[in-house]
Amino acid sequence: MPQKPTIFVTRRLPDDVTRRLTKDYEARLNELDGVLSADQLVKGAEGADAVLVTPTDKLTAEVIGRLPKSVKMIATFSVGYEHIDLNAAKQRGLPVSNTPDVLTDATADIALLLMLGAARRAYEGERAVRDASWKSWSTTYMLGVHMTGKRLGIFGMGRIGQAVAKRARAFDMQVHYYNRKRLPADQEQGAIYHERAEDLLPHCDFLSINAPGGAETYHWLNAERIARLPDKAVVVNTSRGGLVDDVALIAALKSGKLFSAGLDVFENEPNIHPGYRELPNVFLLPHLGSATVDTRNAMGFKALDNLDAHFAGRQLPDRLV
Repeated sequence: MPQKPTIFVTRRLPDDVTRRLTKDYEARLNELDGVLSADQLVKGAEGADAVLVTPTDKLTAEVIGRLPKSVKMIATFSVGYEHIDLNAAKQRGLPVSNTPDVLTDATADIALLLMLGAARRAYEGERAVRDASWKSWSTTYMLGVHMTGKRLGIFGMGRIGQAVAKRARAFDMQVHYYNRKRLPADQEQGAIYHERAEDLLPHCDFLSINAPGGAETYHWLNAERIARLPDKAVVVNTSRGGLVDDVALIAALKSGKLFSAGLDVFENEPNIHPGYRELPNVFLLPHLGSATVDTRNAMGFKALDNLDAHFAGRQLPDRLV
C-alpha cells in the first residue's frame, strides 16, 4: 500500500476529527495540547508533508521560511487567518486553507447570548445568587436594558453578521448595518444600510462587531467612535479582540457612557486587559464562539477535506493562497 502522508497537528483536535485523521494519515499529534513556540513548531514539522495549525500558532514570515522543505501545505482550523503570513506562504508556494461557513450559527448564537447577558446583567445576577448577596426581590433591583424593539447596529454584515441580524429580528429589533459593500435586498431583509461606519453608530442601542480582524480594523472601536454611540448603549464583540481599544471601552464602561458590554474575544487573549475583571457591567466569555461539538467537528472535517483534496491532486475547496 502507498505510504500515507504525514500531518503535523499543533493542537489537540475533537475525538471524531482525530479518528478520521489517524485513519487516513500518519498523524503527528501534540498530545500535551500546549501552545508551541516557533522552534517547537518548526521541529515538529520535520519530515511532515503538511501542517494543521490553529489560531494560537503564529506562522510569521520567519516561521514559514524555516519550515522544512517536506511541508507542502498549511491547513488552519479556523475561519480567520491573521495568524498566518499569506504572502510568505504564497512566495514559498505553500497552499493555505481555512474552514469557512461552518461556524456561522454557533458564533451568532454567542453574540445573542452576549447581548442578553450584558443587557440583563447576567454576570451580576449569577454572582449574587452564588455568593448569597441576593436577599430579597425589589422593584428596582438589578434593572437591565430591554432588547425587544431596540436598534441593533452590525459592523460587518458577512455570514455571521447576517446570522446575528436574523436572530435579532425575533426580538423585533430594527437592524442597521455597515459593510464594505451594500448587500442585495434579499440579503438585507429590511436592514438599513449606512455608507459610513461613523453614520451607523448613532443608531446603535446595541452594537455587534462582526468584521474581520487585521490592520484596517485594528482598534476600530476607539474613544471617538464610542462617543458617537447613544448613551447607555451595549457593545458586543464576537469577531477579534483587536477591533476594540480596551482602554477606551473600559473608560466608557466605568463612566456610564455605555450601559454594558459582552465580549467573547480579546486582544492578547487569554492575557486580557485586567481592567475588565474589575467591572461588574461586562459579560465575559473565553472565546467560545465556535465551541460546540457539532461546529468544532465540522471545522476539523473541513480542514481534512482540504488536506484530502491536496494529496489527491484536486483543487482545495477553501484555498486562501
